[in-house]
Amino acid sequence: MIDLIKFLKEKGYKVTPQRIAVYDILKNTKEHPSVDMLYSKLQPIYPTMSLATVYKSLEVFKDLGLVQEINVGEDKFRYDANVNQHPHIICTACGKVEDVHDEMLFDFLDQVEKRTGYQLTNQQLYFFGYCPSCKRNQ
Repeated sequence: MIDLIKFLKEKGYKVTPQRIAVYDILKNTKEHPSVDMLYSKLQPIYPTMSLATVYKSLEVFKDLGLVQEINVGEDKFRYDANVNQHPHIICTACGKVEDVHDEMLFDFLDQVEKRTGYQLTNQQLYFFGYCPSCKRNQ
């Protein structure tokens, strides 16, 4: 967290316990939480914190490249502190979001560049389906 504090100060952003707590949750989870999920986790620790504080903190972190915003559809967003380019898989039943780590997908990106002549600078790849739990319940 010392690096985060130093980085925020260097970039001219205010350092608050709430802002640090938002980032701490994101950095230490694989859940890809929504704003509401983050707010619910922080509310017992910071009962006076507003939902707007969570939104503002996420905007700062996005602007600084510390988190990525994942569009799970219908204007719903989740957040990931792993900013390395990687695909996500989203359960259309329960809304669970997980990382997909597969070297084959990175070979795919190379193929896209070769076939299109584009130099890729970014990608967002989402897969949608049913997670194992929801699949069993269908």
